[in-house]
Amino acid sequence: MVCQFLTICSLSDITCGGSAIAGDTSQQAASRELLEELGIHYNFEKVRPQFTINFERGFDDYYLIEYDLNLNELTLQTEEVQAVKWASKEEILKLIELKKFIPYYESIIAFLFEGRHHYGSIRL
Repeated sequence: MVCQFLTICSLSDITCGGSAIAGDTSQQAASRELLEELGIHYNFEKVRPQFTINFERGFDDYYLIEYDLNLNELTLQTEEVQAVKWASKEEILKLIELKKFIPYYESIIAFLFEGRHHYGSIRL
């Protein structure tokens, strides 16, 4: 799912998210942000991040979940989320090229699509 956010120059992104509150686990923060931004109740308690990317001031945990939903039934946080839609890898890469999407590395987008059904970096 692609979310178009109001707070990041109206660029689309592959994720909803935010920062953890002091004392939160990564799973608690992910659950809270998913509920706040899209109205989805999902228990991450027994889910590990698919991968983590570190940066100068912190890190991002990426959770890849499969969840049956109707986009029209989502409750969008209007202060942050403008719209949501389903998108293929090719559509996302085209939006990045057109500067309408957060400029992720192409390899990250490919990994998200290839690795969404299993943990790890080796194809078994």
